[in-house]
Parts: sequence; structure tokens; C-alpha cells
Amino acid sequence: MPTHYIPFKDTNYFSSLICDYLDEKENLKPFYNRFPKLENFEKQIEEKQLNYNKNNRADLVKALMLQYEGLSISSMTLTNIDLLKHGTTFTVTTGHQLNLFTGPLYFFYKIVSTINLCKELKAAYPNFNFVPVFWMATEDHDFEEINFFNFKGKKVQWNRDASGAVGELDLEGLDHVYEVFAAQLDKSENAKSLKKLFQQAYLEHGNLTEATRFLVNKLFAIYGLVILDGNDPILKKMYMPYIAEELIQQTAFENVSKTNEAINTLPSNYKIQVNPREINLFYLNKNLRERILETDGVFGVLDTDIRWTKDELLAEVNEHPERFSPNVILRPMYQEIILPNLCYIGGGGELAYWLQLKSNFEAQDVTFPILLLRNSVLLITERQKEKLNKLNVSVADLFLNQNDLMTKVTKSISDINIDFTPQKEHLKKQFEDLYTLAEQTDKSFKGAVAAQEVKQIKGIENLEQRLLKAQKRKMEDVLERVKILQDELFPRQSLQERHLNISEFYLEYGDGIIQHLVENLEPLRPEFLILDVSNQYF
Repeated sequence: MPTHYIPFKDTNYFSSLICDYLDEKENLKPFYNRFPKLENFEKQIEEKQLNYNKNNRADLVKALMLQYEGLSISSMTLTNIDLLKHGTTFTVTTGHQLNLFTGPLYFFYKIVSTINLCKELKAAYPNFNFVPVFWMATEDHDFEEINFFNFKGKKVQWNRDASGAVGELDLEGLDHVYEVFAAQLDKSENAKSLKKLFQQAYLEHGNLTEATRFLVNKLFAIYGLVILDGNDPILKKMYMPYIAEELIQQTAFENVSKTNEAINTLPSNYKIQVNPREINLFYLNKNLRERILETDGVFGVLDTDIRWTKDELLAEVNEHPERFSPNVILRPMYQEIILPNLCYIGGGGELAYWLQLKSNFEAQDVTFPILLLRNSVLLITERQKEKLNKLNVSVADLFLNQNDLMTKVTKSISDINIDFTPQKEHLKKQFEDLYTLAEQTDKSFKGAVAAQEVKQIKGIENLEQRLLKAQKRKMEDVLERVKILQDELFPRQSLQERHLNISEFYLEYGDGIIQHLVENLEPLRPEFLILDVSNQYF
């Protein structure tokens, strides 16, 4: 297999919280239900069967079929939607913002992880069916986070005024974005495919939800992926009792606040990702998605004149549940109420805030899903591998901070020993003898010995740094080549998957790049994947 793995904690790119979660540290176990191991899905299936409203299945299928109207559905996707009617079918879900032209590479890793986990579950539990679901974050309003993608080091950006839920945005201005992007492409067949894909998605649909659904369906329909828009009146109706509960009882604030306090008392100093509000719902209408507030029994929408009494608000929920949009605290629960879901697959930041939510799930008697860290991947070409070999640098070395990498390479290829550790150890041994002498003679002399030790150790370290700098200057050409290669694979000193767009690899490999990911990503393997994308695999 064209793969190599690195433990997540050895990459230096994942938080201590996520690394401890992957290590199943005891102090985190109260914050999740079951750890993502194949054998743990048996109990998860049993619990979800008992805890999922069977009546929701028919409405879920109805909503999906309406959402797919006018779209070419693959036989696998259609089969999977139909299977959702049955009590032996469950979902594995991932979700993402409606990033322009899919945004960063990890958009693909989330979806492929979800597809591949369903395959593994079917092999392990053949009496059940497992459907991969992609949840479109259509109700999000952070336009600046999604209005661009990077292509060959440049930002391709959609500039316009935006308000309300991003999924409802019309596609004005994307014809100009297309022209800018198309001008950067060559005349290859793969380039023509990319242009056509962008045109069909963004120039032939009415809003961003429709465009994203078309795009994701075009890329993943053959794998049976089901694309879901939660901003749906049928689905919101299922959620109606929980909307009313949140507005009147405001239980999420209390439960999540207590969990945050518990996390803050842990000795590991984990970072809290999200903080609950008294009401964790937005009011959603045309060009509007704003927080709902309560003041002295009167409910209102921030920065508007919309006001309700308690009874008026409950009537609004009953008549228009689709106008109430869960925030980051409640969206996960909404998902788990409407879907027969077993597992949520997300990035490190997502899993961190999911770990804050279990107590609220328990309070509402909703099964908490298994949480699985999505696959992370570094795609490396044959040319880049050859350069690494010539420079005698390992892929693992490239995960180092750039200054540390330059130091390691300098020390490894230097013809003189730059490491003064033996000298420092020898000096420390000499001072041990001086401390013994001080104890036997005048103990006040001990402070002077200690000061002299610090001074001389620091002197040796300064000499070591000066020699290192001199050797770096001497090896400048080699170090510059290492730096350029690291910058290629780790743009802006960050993970490739957070910056590059699939289009750069699609230009070279076409649809084969997606198939290559499907063939090689192992969702239950908790390690960072280095994936060879040499031409021999396409």
C-alpha cells in the first residue's frame, strides 16, 4: 500500500485534549459515550434502536426525497435513502460548512472517512445497514469563512454582501469568480472537467445550498453518500418539542455550563471550545439569522423589533418551526434526534466541543453518538519523495517547527559535532564536586558555586548556538531546499489539508484522486496518514 503513518501526538498539530481522547485517558471518559472501536458499535446500535423515534424515519425519507428533487440520484444513494425506512438501518454522519468549491482538502477526508466506516460496519454487522450522511451547514452565517478557496498559492474569493443563513444566498458574482479561476487552468481534460464542475454547480443553480448539494452529489453519489440539509420544515417539525424546551426551560445553558466547569477542573488545562448562551437558538428568516433573547419574560430577536410573549413565541414555534435555528450547542442534538445516527466524524475542534455536550444529551434522553476523529492526510508526490530522499530528510521530520527542522538537518549533515551535551554533562560533574566541597567547608559558598555553574553552562550554550549559526550559513543551499519542500507540503507552517483545495490534485489525477482516498483511508486507525500520490497509482 502507498501509505505511511505517524501517531497524531507525534505530529505536533493536535491538541492535548484530542491526543488524550485518542489515548482513552481516564479523566475524559465521563464526557463521551463509547470510544470508536469496531466492537463498541454493537452496544451503540442496541441503544440507538431503543432510543430513536421510529416515526421519524418516514418523515426523514420524505424530506430527503424532496431535497433531491431535480437532482440525478445514483442507484446507491437512492437505495440508501430507501433503507432509512427500516429499523435495521443506521447512519454515520459528518458535516461541514458550504465552502466555495469544497474549500480545504479535509472536506474530502471527512466524507471519505464516513463512507469507509459504513463499509467496515457492514462487514462487521451484516444484519444491519449503514448509510453515510453529509450534513450541509446551510444555516451557518459565517460567510467570510466559506467564500474562498486556495489554488496554487492564491486565494480565489467570492466578494459580496451577505446576511442571514449562507445556504439561502443567491449566487450573484460567481460568474466572475469562475472567470478568475478558469483563467488559471491549463487546457487539459482534467482542467475542462474542473471548469464544467464549477459551472454546473455555481452558474446553474439558484442558491448556495443547491450548488453545494449538486457538487457533493456529483463527486460522491457513486459511493451512496446521502446529503442532508437540516434547514427543512419537515425535519424542524420533528425537533419542535426541543425548540420549545430550550426557549422556556433553557436547560442547555445549565447542563453545558456544569460540564465546562468540570472540564476546567481537570489538571490538563484543556481549552473550552464553546460557551452556551441562555437561549441557544437563532431566529431564521429571509436575510436574517439572529439570536433570540429573553428579558423579563419578553422574548425578542437581537437587533430587530421582533418581540413575543411566551404564548406568542410558542405559537410561532408551532406554526413555523423552520424559523428556529440551533446554534453550535444544539445543532448536534438536532442531528441526533432526526437521524438514526451511531457516530459523528469530525475534526479535532469539532470533537472538542462535542465532548462538552454529553450531559445535555442525557438530560434530554437523546443517545450520545460515538465520536470519531476524521482521517488526516498528507498527500505527497513522487517528485517530493525524491527530493526528501536526496536531502536525507524523513516525512516525519517535516512535521517539526521550521527552525527545529533546520537545526536537525544541520546537525545531521554537519561534518563536525555541534552538540555540546557531553561538554555540559562533564561541566555539571565538575560542579558536583565543588558543591560537595562547599558543604564540607562553608555552606554560604554554595550560592557562589551555583551562580558560576549557571554562567559557565550558559557560556557553553552560547558557543553551541554560534557554531550552529555558522554551520547553517555554510549549508545555506541545502537548508533552503529543505525549507522550500516543507513550505510546499506544509503551507504557512500548517497542515496541507487546511489550506490546499482538491483542484490542484484533480488537475493531475482527475477522479482518480477521490478513488485513491477511498481505497486508502482507514477511519478507525488513529494515526496520521502520509499518502503517496505517485502516477503509478492512477
